[in-house]
Amino acid sequence: MTTPLDVPFRPPTARPTVRFMFAHPAHIVALGFGSGLSPVAPGTAGTLWAWAAYIALQNWLDAAAIGGVIAASFAIGWWACTVTAANMRVLDPGSIVWDEVIAFWIVLWLVMPTGFWGQLAAFLLFRFFDAAKPGPVGWADNRFHGFGWRGGFGIIFDDLVAAFCTLLVIAAWRSW
Repeated sequence: MTTPLDVPFRPPTARPTVRFMFAHPAHIVALGFGSGLSPVAPGTAGTLWAWAAYIALQNWLDAAAIGGVIAASFAIGWWACTVTAANMRVLDPGSIVWDEVIAFWIVLWLVMPTGFWGQLAAFLLFRFFDAAKPGPVGWADNRFHGFGWRGGFGIIFDDLVAAFCTLLVIAAWRSW
């Protein structure tokens, strides 16, 4: 049985490459099918990819089936984020964007049907909460750290809280 001390030293992967992405199926998922490789604002690129993918999913699936896809994506994403962060040797790499994908899919799933402007408002609100990490999002971002399953969940958890905050603002706006 090998221990972490038996593995030759390898520095953290600060910026993954296409080669790294294709080195393991978990990397492909965690890096948002390449959207996380964006050199500028990978979280925003991942959220834009999520938006486009959700619109495409609506062409083939009803709301219940999309809910199933989101649930499966959470389980697969937890695994993918855990493996990819460990392989990168970075606790919560910015290039891992599957957390944004899952969270924004939840937002869209719950606000649809809405037009372009409603979707854009949801996108902007989600990006604000995810990037600025106010209040409960900041708390959630600091809640679970480390490598392994706990850390993989931590990568996703703050984005789920950002999605909840986004939905709360949208619900308040709609009720007003």
